[in-house]
Amino acid sequence: QVQLVESGGGLAQPGGSLRLSCAASGFTLSSYWMYWVRQAPGKGLEWVSHIENGGGSTHYADSVKGRFTISRDNAKNTLYLQMNSLKPEDTALYYCGDPPSGYWGQGTLVTVSS
Repeated sequence: QVQLVESGGGLAQPGGSLRLSCAASGFTLSSYWMYWVRQAPGKGLEWVSHIENGGGSTHYADSVKGRFTISRDNAKNTLYLQMNSLKPEDTALYYCGDPPSGYWGQGTLVTVSS
């Protein structure tokens, strides 16, 4: 059974940092392009970043480029999103997943506020 479990969300001050984790079971992260998407209150889903399988090329939305870093630990079968220089507009529910397979986690809430 496939499970993706996000963690690491919480309250951060503007300019602060958080690291999100996405632990996978029944699913080998490194075999897939893995995505982080987010949904801000009252808004639709927004692609944040993804990492390709194999060589692991990374891609970012313009809104997070230079501030967020996606990575994975193949040994731990875990995907990460390091978020630095957080802004209030980064407040959202963050999900990890693989769109083609339809596998998604339950989300972790990030709130950026002073």
